[in-house]
Amino acid sequence: MHELKRLLLYVTNNEEVSRHEQGFDIAFFIINTIAVVVGSFLLAAYGEPHWIPFLIIEYCWALDSMRHNRP
Repeated sequence: MHELKRLLLYVTNNEEVSRHEQGFDIAFFIINTIAVVVGSFLLAAYGEPHWIPFLIIEYCWALDSMRHNRP
């Protein structure tokens, strides 16, 4: 379990000392990851797979914003 927490902290924060709540960032990462997987499945199931790249771009943008420690 400790290794999983270390991985999540690495993914969600790129500084030695976080400037914001690490728990929030971990939850944000998990929820967004679930949303992109479920959203991709639903878009494919409803015959709209051309929207999946936009979903992935938004996901990457959200992770990048979180990782660079917004003010």
